[in-house]
Amino acid sequence: MGRRHIQVGLAGLGNVGMGVYANLEKNRELLGDRCQADFNIKKIAVRNLDKARDRDVPEALLTNRWQDLIEDPDIDVVIELIGGTEDAKSLVIEALRRRKVVVSGNKALLAEHGQEIFALAQEMEVPVYFEAAVAGGIPIIKAIQESLVGNRIELISGIINGTCNYILTRMREKGLGYTEALQEAKDLGYAESDPTLDVNGWDAGHKAVLLASLACGRWVPADQIHVEGIEGISVNDIKFVENLGYTVKLLAIIRGSADTSMEVRVQPCLVPRQHLLASVNGVFNAVMVEGDLVGETLFYGSGAGQDPTSSSVIADLVDAAVGLQHEEKRGYIPSNEVAAVMPIEDTVSQYYLRLKVDNVPGVLAQVAAIAGKHGIGITSVIQPETSAPVADLVLMIDDAPYGSLKTALAEIQALKCTSDHPTLLRMETFAHQSV
Repeated sequence: MGRRHIQVGLAGLGNVGMGVYANLEKNRELLGDRCQADFNIKKIAVRNLDKARDRDVPEALLTNRWQDLIEDPDIDVVIELIGGTEDAKSLVIEALRRRKVVVSGNKALLAEHGQEIFALAQEMEVPVYFEAAVAGGIPIIKAIQESLVGNRIELISGIINGTCNYILTRMREKGLGYTEALQEAKDLGYAESDPTLDVNGWDAGHKAVLLASLACGRWVPADQIHVEGIEGISVNDIKFVENLGYTVKLLAIIRGSADTSMEVRVQPCLVPRQHLLASVNGVFNAVMVEGDLVGETLFYGSGAGQDPTSSSVIADLVDAAVGLQHEEKRGYIPSNEVAAVMPIEDTVSQYYLRLKVDNVPGVLAQVAAIAGKHGIGITSVIQPETSAPVADLVLMIDDAPYGSLKTALAEIQALKCTSDHPTLLRMETFAHQSV
């Protein structure tokens, strides 16, 4: 069988889109030899035709209408990298209706509309590939869809947002405040000019929805998962946690349970310093997957960036080429059923709680009395010596339901001796703690 010529429509020529364009050219011969297909980008849809670009792209390829990609009968594969959900959804839906294979790196689109998109893909018998939507260059989607398909996935715990990981690393290593570390991340290009979705946890939240849906085989509704960001963490919290033998990481946790509901959450958590995830620093990502057959596996690498993410897009493009050559369809995807998600109030763990309190006698007794009333145990207390009128009070909380702890915390905050904005962080426990 001779080489197949794959005609590609590329939607979006931002950082990742430019990487896909450049790296397809760079490795054209290598790809041709490995998959017996020649890739030709026939059209590129952009929002602004006059925008200055880092690399010369022939003007004849550019259009400001994404519809041109759909309407061209010669285009076999549409790569969607425009971001957002409105135009991106229209583009993907129309591409599938025209029976064009779709490759997407859009985690928000797939997390919020994946059930509809994949139902249409199944109806039209056209695959959707989305490796680049989670963890940049790490092949975690392919691993769960294919390599681990024979496993019941019991736990996924991952650092899947490089911006937050960079900020927390700099706060720990250099003692930077949150605002200072965020600005440094912006200056280095690790954070967007508007980093809201990164720091409030929802970039990781969208990725967690996709991982959870693959893990349980049913779609996890994005509006039912619990998401917290890192905005409220101070350098003092980082120091206290370090002294306790932990480090702070923004983790996505996906865990099955006996009643078939899924625990799906994104939160800053305390991770034991000797655990593998504690050593993942800077903008790197890592995902630990535990299956009933394979046991624990670890996937580590660059979670963002032009080249790593374009690597995943190109890998999907090659899969698409193989499928087109052999009329194969994409393997396992979630069914059209909706998963049951455990309410965050029912989840149980240990916690780190830092309060700002008046530096007067009797404060700890008042706090402990409220905790005891709600059946919450305090395992240790840290109160650094200070002559200041307001002091930090750190409590380590024994296993407790999140709902009970939040109720107790609301009462504690209502005390006259406590200030607003406490810091509450989960302590994650893992089967194997050591590096």
